[in-house]
Formats: sequence, C-alpha cells, structure tokens
Amino acid sequence: MAFKRVLIAEDSSVIQNLAKKILEFQNFEITSVKNGEQVLQLLEKESFDIILLDINMPVMDGMECARQVRKLADPAKAKTPIVAITGNARNYSPDEFKSAGFDDILIKPLNFDALVAKVREFTGGEE
Repeated sequence: MAFKRVLIAEDSSVIQNLAKKILEFQNFEITSVKNGEQVLQLLEKESFDIILLDINMPVMDGMECARQVRKLADPAKAKTPIVAITGNARNYSPDEFKSAGFDDILIKPLNFDALVAKVREFTGGEE
C-alpha cells in the first residue's frame, strides 16, 4: 500500500519534528520545509496528499502560500487539501482562511490526536 504523502511547512523545528514523528508512526510519508516558498518549489516537482501550513513563517507566510497553491497550473496540485496550523487564529476570520484556500484549521498548541484525525480525514488514510 502506498503511503499518503504529507507536506509540513512549519518554521518551529520542535513542532515540525513532533508532527513528523507522530505522523510517521501512523504510516504517513512526511516531507518538511520551513516556509511557503519552499512549499511552492517542492510542488513544482512533487505531489502531496495534504499540506499542513503554519501561518507565521519567514519568507512567505501560510496565507500567501495557500493562495499560491490554489493558483497552480496543475489542477490536481491546486486542489491539494491544505490545513492551517496557527497559534493565533483570532488574527484571521474563518472566511479569510477559506478565501486564502484553506480546507481546515488546527490551533496551536497542537493536539496530536486532532492532527492525525485531520490528516486521515483529508487523505482517506486508514484508521
């Protein structure tokens, strides 16, 4: 069975490493990057089943990155589910997340059960 591919964009190595370990334990294949620009560079060459996107990142933040993903020329990649990871969701309204192209939001501090559940929900991963 092919592993579902998860792209994590998060500038905190601690959160990145924890999320990676937890999702790998659930048999997801994880790629992690530090900012939105790296997400777009990767998407030129590869496809993912879901993108977990931190909102506050250097170079290109999560909001801008999500908008760019939605504009990709490849329709399959442009439709990749994107889940926001944010410590300050109150800075944006649910509509702003939606219009940027996010499918859902996870609030920090991350609840790892919720993380796994979300990734499964959007990738059709096995229980």
